[in-house]
Amino acid sequence: ASKVKGTAVYNDAGDKIGTVEDIVLDKQSNQILFAALGFGGLLGIGEKYYPVPWSMLDYNEDKGGYVVPLDKDRIENAPAYDLKDLTKHDGSLGTIREQTYSYYQVNRDWN
Repeated sequence: ASKVKGTAVYNDAGDKIGTVEDIVLDKQSNQILFAALGFGGLLGIGEKYYPVPWSMLDYNEDKGGYVVPLDKDRIENAPAYDLKDLTKHDGSLGTIREQTYSYYQVNRDWN
């Protein structure tokens, strides 16, 4: 996880649109559910994080970062949460999983 945190995230056009600030695991299945993307707040104060389903990220060795088929506006209009809420109860608090997967129109991959 420490090598994933801090990794840049790019859109298909190659523009940097954020950074992986953390990952959210489903502790029962041991699967990664989300990458929590950040856009650089002032020392993280009051910053909201944008969960993106892990299945949408594709690592690009040439860029040294992840590529998502999304633009920054799409992510910035997505549901956003405090990091503690994202990681609490494996992202299930307040139906975070359902809201996120529905927003991105990705099939849920948990039981």
